[in-house]
Amino acid sequence: MAYNQRMNDTATPHRIDLAIIGGGAAGALTALHLLRHARTPLQVQLFEPASTLAEGIAYATPAPQHLLNVPAGRMSALPDQPTDFTGYLRQVDAFPQDDDATLAGRFVPRRHYAAYLRQRLAEAEQASSAQLQVVAQAVLSLRQQDDMARLQLADGSAVDARQVVLACGNSVRPIPLAGADALPHESIAEAWDYDGVRLLAGDQAIGIIGSGLSMVDSVVALFAAGQTGVLHVFSRHALMPLPHAHGAPATYDPQPLLAMGLRARLHTLRRHAREAAAQGIPWQSVMERIRPLGKALWQTLDEADQRRFLRHVVRHWDVHRHRIAEEVHMQLRDALADGRLQLHRVRLQGVVETEAGLRLAALSHGAAVQWDLGALVNATGVETRAQGLRNPLLRQLLAEGIARPGPHGLGLDSEAAGDRLIDADGTAHGAIGVLGSLRIGTLWESLAVPELRQQAEDAARHAVRELEAAMP
Repeated sequence: MAYNQRMNDTATPHRIDLAIIGGGAAGALTALHLLRHARTPLQVQLFEPASTLAEGIAYATPAPQHLLNVPAGRMSALPDQPTDFTGYLRQVDAFPQDDDATLAGRFVPRRHYAAYLRQRLAEAEQASSAQLQVVAQAVLSLRQQDDMARLQLADGSAVDARQVVLACGNSVRPIPLAGADALPHESIAEAWDYDGVRLLAGDQAIGIIGSGLSMVDSVVALFAAGQTGVLHVFSRHALMPLPHAHGAPATYDPQPLLAMGLRARLHTLRRHAREAAAQGIPWQSVMERIRPLGKALWQTLDEADQRRFLRHVVRHWDVHRHRIAEEVHMQLRDALADGRLQLHRVRLQGVVETEAGLRLAALSHGAAVQWDLGALVNATGVETRAQGLRNPLLRQLLAEGIARPGPHGLGLDSEAAGDRLIDADGTAHGAIGVLGSLRIGTLWESLAVPELRQQAEDAARHAVRELEAAMP
């Protein structure tokens, strides 16, 4: 595919059919589906300043110990070809010792997934009527100009597009700790700065802020890099991700849950889990039964119950719903048992630099406590609040009313039954689609590949339909 570092003509905007903003997994999936569905020579540009396509935050890690949180058999980029990812792994001879069933159930290193998307994208481009160009520039603003959307790029040039898909990916949540901004650069790392985390490893105690999936990445990376000092995990709830499990599928009908309020749903799920346990079926199988209903479960809650969920249930939901490979969970469990990993339920107060390193202060059960640490890792995860989004383009869209915050201030607002961006007046943009984590307030389940691939295909189909229908 063609790459362009800089748009050459800065005076006259270049005109294209479709702009895909973001080149992580969401953007790559959108481009892949667009290429597969196009029947005319559409001009498509994908804007991504990073040097490597399809990685984003999640799949940029080169570390073999960073595994997918979903078995390989469920990671196909193509909804109509469920074995496509395992077929790719066979192509590159990644796990020659595995039979088909073993490979489908394997949690493979995440580095394989970005390579898979790039290969499928290249193959689709060769077979497509559309033309894809990757532009290594960030998009700083987007404004409507007559029947076109004008994109202003970081190099000062502009592009006019008939259709736009916002696939901006995940933003890092800032560390919620007073004094963290004043710490020396070498004493703190973001969990998704994989090299930065690895370089912290040594005999010093390290604090990790947050106990979710980003924490898991940091812990396994630090141990792999030779960490011998204690790892302290600080969290308000002290809940860590739970493991996947092998077992018989649950057989209850999940549809009645959609007519229930939040409290009744929780009671019913607990009852199903007890009944499953009595039959030797793991609770994970109970959760798998509601996996296809994620969007419907969220959208059938009224606004008050959605608020209750966000206030009281969300962290428990996360650790049960977003599970990790059993082998990774065993590593965490063993480290907790021998004291190399310690989990603390606290409310953080602040951090200061000392002669020996860092001193972190917190409240634990109302009492003041402190820890002396050598470094800190910010593992607080994905920023979902609209007011916390730091992407200049998203901030511009919100500031000018081209977009508005999603329900409960989460992400950007979009159609409940479509992917069109909604502006400050409540009007859907016919030419601007949005997918991924930006839709969390509308859909809730919007980050994992099974959701992303369907959103990407829907966005691509919409763009192709609109663009080709307008052709003479």
